[in-house]
Amino acid sequence: MNDAVDAAIDLGGGVRVALVRAGSFRSDAGALLGPAPWILWRGLVADEMDEDRRLLQALNCLLVETPAGRVLVETGIGERISEKVRSMRAVQGDAILPALRRAGMDPATVDVVALSHLHFDHAGGLLDAGGRRAFPRATIVAQRAEWEVALDDNPRNMAGYDQPELRLVRDWAAEGAADGEREVLPGVSVVPTGGHTGGHQAVLVRGPRGTVAFFGDLAMRPWSANPRWVTAFDDFPLDSVVVKASLFARAADEGWTVVLSHEMARPIGRLVRDRDRFAWADRSA
Repeated sequence: MNDAVDAAIDLGGGVRVALVRAGSFRSDAGALLGPAPWILWRGLVADEMDEDRRLLQALNCLLVETPAGRVLVETGIGERISEKVRSMRAVQGDAILPALRRAGMDPATVDVVALSHLHFDHAGGLLDAGGRRAFPRATIVAQRAEWEVALDDNPRNMAGYDQPELRLVRDWAAEGAADGEREVLPGVSVVPTGGHTGGHQAVLVRGPRGTVAFFGDLAMRPWSANPRWVTAFDDFPLDSVVVKASLFARAADEGWTVVLSHEMARPIGRLVRDRDRFAWADRSA
């Protein structure tokens, strides 16, 4: 990796984690803040909202280098969306493949692709623009339960996932489907969480100098640190509240470094206890 990565963390023992941003898109502000009252959150995002009341969402991916191999966490939106969707979502910036190459990394050297879940903005980059495997030698690791949800005929699920694209990669991904917690490479584990989707998972990277945690869309932005603030996109919001409280407590008490899935300005930090909830703090704080 070179200096083109957005940030890098050395966990020691040959384990390094790099933040690679695969562009950005916009999402409705009210949907992202969910049931939290507007009067509580309007000041947090007033400078960020566009004329359509949308917020700018980074597509944060992690590239993990270990002595045993390389893991890519998330793939962003990718290159196969239509111009209509690109315009509607205000998609900008390099997709994951050019972003990796700019950072000095050959996508063909990725051994594992770990996906927090299969929504289009997390799993959209599994194929290149021509429909070929973007990471030809990689094992794809998502929870088996997430695949079942993603390809279900429930109307809400059909709206939340790009099912035609997922069907193109289903056979490739089948061999790597996880049934619960799994160490995908030494020091890199996926941990099922549910909440945001039925098969959502977190990714933990451990090294001699600490732990880096990626909680997927349970921790999108700094305000996600309050477990009670969930998005309108969460399929199981009550589960989100419970699992966030549990995971965030471990992160705070054990001093984990946390990477937010969609934050532009302050994507790397830590969670600190704040009365009966948590707050987001800069990594150096």
